[in-house]
Amino acid sequence: MHMADAVLSPAVGATFWAGTLAAIGFASKKLKENIDDKMIPLMGVLGAFIFAAQMVNFTIPGTGSSGHIGGGMILSVIVGPHAAFLALASVLSVQALFFADGGLLALGCNIWNLGVYPCFVAYPLIYRPLVGAGNNRRRVLGASVLSVVVALQAGAFSVVLETLLSGKSELPLGTFALFMQPIHLVIGIVEGIVTAGVISYVRTARPELLGNLSPSRPFDALPMKNVLVGFLALAFITAGALSWFASTHPDGLEWSIARITGKTGLVGQEQGIATAVKEIQEKTAVLPGYNVRPVGHEPKQDGSAESWPNMKAGTSLSGIIGAGLVLGFILLIGAGIRAFRHRH
Repeated sequence: MHMADAVLSPAVGATFWAGTLAAIGFASKKLKENIDDKMIPLMGVLGAFIFAAQMVNFTIPGTGSSGHIGGGMILSVIVGPHAAFLALASVLSVQALFFADGGLLALGCNIWNLGVYPCFVAYPLIYRPLVGAGNNRRRVLGASVLSVVVALQAGAFSVVLETLLSGKSELPLGTFALFMQPIHLVIGIVEGIVTAGVISYVRTARPELLGNLSPSRPFDALPMKNVLVGFLALAFITAGALSWFASTHPDGLEWSIARITGKTGLVGQEQGIATAVKEIQEKTAVLPGYNVRPVGHEPKQDGSAESWPNMKAGTSLSGIIGAGLVLGFILLIGAGIRAFRHRH
């Protein structure tokens, strides 16, 4: 559900950039209150894992569409909503800047749609009340599926509203929603099951992480070497090899647009801020489309099928570099928050 710049007006893109920056500031302020030395690397390896996992689109049978996990609920359950939001914002920023996955003008919308709803709505209002303090497997599964579905439905409908506010008459409200909501319902169910599986792994390896951590029981007090190594290994295995098996079908957003317009993308503005932002992205996206291509070469947008599995060294290299960039980006953010905390 990574929106391209072409589906947004500059005004809507700028508005959601402002809202997202405010949310980042809020999350940073809250995280400053309880961040510690072990929480930062945990955020980093989890962010790297989510980056890699988002590369592996899964086919939705009978639709010609595909989906991928968002990861917001996984992050929220393990490190809390504020750290989760910052980690997910880092993932989406790296994807847009270095891989042209989602537009730069649309980045504020993408972070909002994929981050705000799972981290600040579905996790505190659905997941935590349903699971409680017991972490029973059935309750974890039910809460994971329901919370992810609600978050993804809200995110998908936000896409519909954002295109409506942008004046995209090619994507009428009712018709666009009629395609977006059902396809993302299926994607949400799959992600909910994946989320429950990841949480079950953490429950086995380090069950203390799934409790309500408090200042008297911070991350620093928990031995987490196995969890850190495990998620880091999963991140690089997924990015380096499992990414070959990603579905070649368009994702739920592209599929919905194609069903309405007959093509997977819309034509963007040829002048103004949209063009300036596009030129910036062409310079920063050194591995567009998760492949080794000349700088400035746009990723494939025509929706045509590629070979499967896509066993390309460029895909593996992109995934490994991307996971490493996310890890480093989050470590820098964490170090900055800690430094600011010590000054005050």
